Amino acid sequence: MRDGFIRVAAATPKVRVADPAYNREEIGRLLREAAGRQVKVLVFPELCLTAYTCGDLFLQDSLLREARRQMGLLVAESAGMDVLAFVGLPWERDGQLYNVMAVFQNGRLLGIIPKRHIPGYSEFYETRHFHRGNEEPVEVNYIDAQGRCYRVPMGTRLLFICEENPDLVVAGEICEDLWNVLPPGNSHAMAGATVIVNASASDETTGKSDYRRELVRGQSARLLCGYVYASAGEGESSTDLVFAGHNLIAENGTLLAQSALFDTGLVTAELDLERLHSERRRIGTFGIRPAAGYVKVPFSQHAQELALERRIDPSPFVPSDASERTRRCDEILSIQAMGLKKRLEHTHARRAVVGISGGLDSTLALLVTVRAFDLLKLPHENIVTVTMPCFGTTDRTYENACTLIRCLGTEFREVDIKAAVRQHFNDIGHDGQTLDVTYENSQARERTQVLMDIANQCGGLVIGTGDMSELALGWATYNGDHMSMYGVNASVPKTLVRHLVCHCADTCKEEELSKALRDILDTPVSPELLPPSDGEISQKTEDLVGPYELHDFYMYYVLRFGFRPAKVFRLACVAFRGTYDAETVKKWLIVFYRRFFSQQFKRSCLPDGPKVGSVAVSPRGDLRLPSDACGRLWQAEAEEL
Repeated sequence: MRDGFIRVAAATPKVRVADPAYNREEIGRLLREAAGRQVKVLVFPELCLTAYTCGDLFLQDSLLREARRQMGLLVAESAGMDVLAFVGLPWERDGQLYNVMAVFQNGRLLGIIPKRHIPGYSEFYETRHFHRGNEEPVEVNYIDAQGRCYRVPMGTRLLFICEENPDLVVAGEICEDLWNVLPPGNSHAMAGATVIVNASASDETTGKSDYRRELVRGQSARLLCGYVYASAGEGESSTDLVFAGHNLIAENGTLLAQSALFDTGLVTAELDLERLHSERRRIGTFGIRPAAGYVKVPFSQHAQELALERRIDPSPFVPSDASERTRRCDEILSIQAMGLKKRLEHTHARRAVVGISGGLDSTLALLVTVRAFDLLKLPHENIVTVTMPCFGTTDRTYENACTLIRCLGTEFREVDIKAAVRQHFNDIGHDGQTLDVTYENSQARERTQVLMDIANQCGGLVIGTGDMSELALGWATYNGDHMSMYGVNASVPKTLVRHLVCHCADTCKEEELSKALRDILDTPVSPELLPPSDGEISQKTEDLVGPYELHDFYMYYVLRFGFRPAKVFRLACVAFRGTYDAETVKKWLIVFYRRFFSQQFKRSCLPDGPKVGSVAVSPRGDLRLPSDACGRLWQAEAEEL
């Protein structure tokens, strides 16, 4: 349970209709398997102890008695197991029959959850046998396998709370409850449940699995919870229906695992409870209400070191699916272009000025500007693209910049700033030979001055090129490339910049432009502020501040979820296993925290720019961070890893 991770499972046993003894053996086998795999929460299908399709046999006293007896044996069998298990069976109370889940762990029955919404249409016709479950719990007698009698709560409003891990709060609903206009899970989540389980018997028809999957995903997103759904499968009667055992595990809108249709056995996944709590804490519209009418049932589980099976995406800003990545790239480019379009319209500016270096960021900024001008039906010639060669400019980047300008049909201006920078060195008493930060930043500020003055000349706006990764690390010259009149890349991380440019290379119709874009993608990331070595780039950003793929990973989990350094480190080690060793991950994580906290003053005065994703560093809404905040707490934890 370290770092908030718990393993959960949905299980579909092979059943025999009206044979509780056989079914109990199959359920017990899966229960033992789950315990061996460190599963902490396990849900079985609806009425699985008898099978769902018993029909009028549910009215037979023999079946009901045997189901209760086998339930007692199953509860006893769970002694010594940590697994919180949910098993479906028919349950008689006060002369009425209920469709319930028995909840048990470590040899003790903890509670009984009845189905709230009973379907009465011809496909199931459950109202013929079962009564609507009560919401507010009542106590019922339970006689265990040893003949001991004790009382347990029965009702839909039960919260099972782990004493060792208060973030683990489990509640349940049964099949049709999820399909209802007001599912019980809604109130469960508002009462504090972080995990909702569903014991279901959803028959299979063409296309229904897609609908079911989206329903479970959507419910987990709305309720900011983990959702574990187990459905009836092989062995159910096929008189009129077939059941496919479609099991699903979702977390806050993300499908973590699902079974193949017409399969049996366990489906497992790890839920991140800390991530769920972070989301609930961040989203102001989600508020835990007093759990009116709820009974809180404590249970105990041993903390275990869990080897994560959950996939940790090393590129959280970039979709791994190719079709989704294409759609997302086009959407982001449109967001960037629409933001710039509005700014140009509002300021009545019909010209834009972009500094072009032949690098990734300025390339993306120009591509976005061209798209915005197309939306405004303005000629590309109204975009003034400026190259400003200086001491670190290489032939490769210069030629790529010129090709880009020519292919896009923008106005080309070249301003060689070497003489101006040398004059500046002379003015401030710099020898022009010492390759220090003054040597570098003087060039960056001169370039910004040139762009600003050209914008004044032509009545245009300077379009910023810096990306979010550079801003998070403070890798920008204050009042140099740090400043513009509108920063179109301000919320785009470096790893995503690369994919956006690649998308443009893949989709553009002009072969020469595509070739230039691909060469830009292959060029090392560099500000080109130091002299080349044998004509090649000598100043490689990632050699100095670290790999951007690591920093983007850190940024995502630090800013999006507020995870502590130890958890970010653990996730990174899993995500980049085989690429970076633990020492490398730690080294650059320390650098990230140091730079992130020390450079907030640069982010506090950023120009406007469009937000494209869930993480951004704008001081106006996304990152309200004091410029003088102390990072010692985070730095110390990272150094002690």
